[in-house]
Amino acid sequence: MKQKDEKNQSQSDRALKIIPVTLLVFALCGLSFYLGGIFCSEKSLLEGKIVQELSKAVSSPEYSAENALQIKPFTFSECSIDYQDYTPCTDPRRWKKYGYRRLTFLERHCPPLYERKECLVPPPVGYKPPIRWPKSRKECWYRNVPYDWINKQKSNQNWLKKKGEKFLFPGGGTMFPKGVGAYVNLMQDLIPEMRDGTVRTAIDTGCGVASWGGDLLDRGILTLSLAPRDNHEAQVQFALERGIPAILGVISTQRLPFPSSSFDMAHCSRCLIPWTEFGGIYLLEVHRILRPGGFWVLSGPPINYEHRYQGWNTTIEEQRAALEKLQDLLTSMCFTVYATQDDIAVWQKSSDIGCYEKLTGPDVYPATCDDSIEQDAAWYTPLRPCVTSPRQKLKRSSVGSLPKWPQRLNIAPERISDVPGGSGNALKRDDSNWKVRAQHYKKILPAIGTDKIRNVMDMNTVYGGLAAALIDDPLWVMNVVSSYSANTLPVVFDRGLVGTYHDWCEAFSTYPRTYDLLHLDGLFAAESHRCHMKYVLLEMDRILRPEGHALIRESSYFMDAIETIAKGMRWNCHKEDTENSGENEKILVCQKTLWYASSTNSTR
Repeated sequence: MKQKDEKNQSQSDRALKIIPVTLLVFALCGLSFYLGGIFCSEKSLLEGKIVQELSKAVSSPEYSAENALQIKPFTFSECSIDYQDYTPCTDPRRWKKYGYRRLTFLERHCPPLYERKECLVPPPVGYKPPIRWPKSRKECWYRNVPYDWINKQKSNQNWLKKKGEKFLFPGGGTMFPKGVGAYVNLMQDLIPEMRDGTVRTAIDTGCGVASWGGDLLDRGILTLSLAPRDNHEAQVQFALERGIPAILGVISTQRLPFPSSSFDMAHCSRCLIPWTEFGGIYLLEVHRILRPGGFWVLSGPPINYEHRYQGWNTTIEEQRAALEKLQDLLTSMCFTVYATQDDIAVWQKSSDIGCYEKLTGPDVYPATCDDSIEQDAAWYTPLRPCVTSPRQKLKRSSVGSLPKWPQRLNIAPERISDVPGGSGNALKRDDSNWKVRAQHYKKILPAIGTDKIRNVMDMNTVYGGLAAALIDDPLWVMNVVSSYSANTLPVVFDRGLVGTYHDWCEAFSTYPRTYDLLHLDGLFAAESHRCHMKYVLLEMDRILRPEGHALIRESSYFMDAIETIAKGMRWNCHKEDTENSGENEKILVCQKTLWYASSTNSTR
């Protein structure tokens, strides 16, 4: 990634110097980028000092509280009000730089370091603290997500309706305008496994305002709603404002940020994904992330085409051919028809290894992926035109062989053996540790466990221990596993939780103001050699709701510096001991303040 030449030196310094000096400058800039993930420029002398100190700290065998990192106080300016819905890596302002084929412009394209914003994202004019769960599932403040296009285009399908100062969510959708409840009731009749805890995790591709996922929460199924930032305006932001799990994403040219065999069920309700185009590569990605024995549910074209085709502006012959092509493609991927009725069709992914062994011939398409293709690699990993075959050594990881929910939460899954040092005993110790920690967290932050905190992110989890410890509270947890750490995310999904891969040197795939609580555990100690502390904290400020909280569990070495930056972001913070009252590690308890943009002190 090229770095920008700031050209802030004096006129005499601009003159050409001898070549060795120039080369030395560029070498030093490249080294600082590698160590700290920083922008090598003179516009911030503070950055250089931080990177130097962090480099020293990381090279030390142990961070010293006595020699804690110190930086001078400073404040961040406000971003322009135009950035109230800023999503750095899916920014519509940058779409023209990328291709439109296969909607690649909707994928993650993070700005280069020299274009990163160093300002605080303001809330919309008239923003209010969100309506609390569970009332939020039915309504939200209009001013918090002030988007009229989706209201005008989808109100006739009962996605949402504007009434006074609020958006109301009647529970409708394109394929279920009369209500999601009856739609899911029929689905459960077709898939009895949705009733008894066999199906626990689901993904909804093209989620609308996440009414399907919202309804399933009461039925014990945890759904991650997925949608891109597109002309539908803030589908994911609506979902999270309602308190329903969601993430920005699109199936295009890159794999989704989930390991293989993550979800028990995948759902598409007229999601407009061209499943049979490009050799069926989008359906191959759903196959990859769907657990063997899992269910793929489709409603919308070409399902029930005999009664629907006229409303789709097509012909009965075209829809018949489309269904035949889809069925042939699914069969070639080892899917079998499970059930159909009215507008709903269900296929099941085979767990029979014999089916996949037939896909190995040179003339077979799609063939099974060869051993060189890592099934779980999913961070900026291209889609592969091949079928992911179930691993033969895994005997208890398919839908139906896993323990049912909620028992599966506390039983060590098979894939924990893939983690260095992972075992059933390691999981038990981790869970016991997090139960103690969660109790302590509730003492120092009493809002945990109340309706004040609904959307929670564990920014660098291992096995989902915090989420497991809080499972009985009225909240859900987005479990984030670093793309640079040990691959523990399959264990998280096998336990019946949800999460994603991410690199905290970049912005997260969500809208501003979408989480009530952010938790991290040693993130800066682990990543400070790659990710600049300032940018990570600014990203935390972007995604944290006003009046939301952060629990920063970190080495004492970093505490003072973190607190200084947090104060510069208008956070109120105080230090607390850990449950062990040790000196080498502390907890910074912070709350983001609610403020509004000032016209005189904002920057683009």
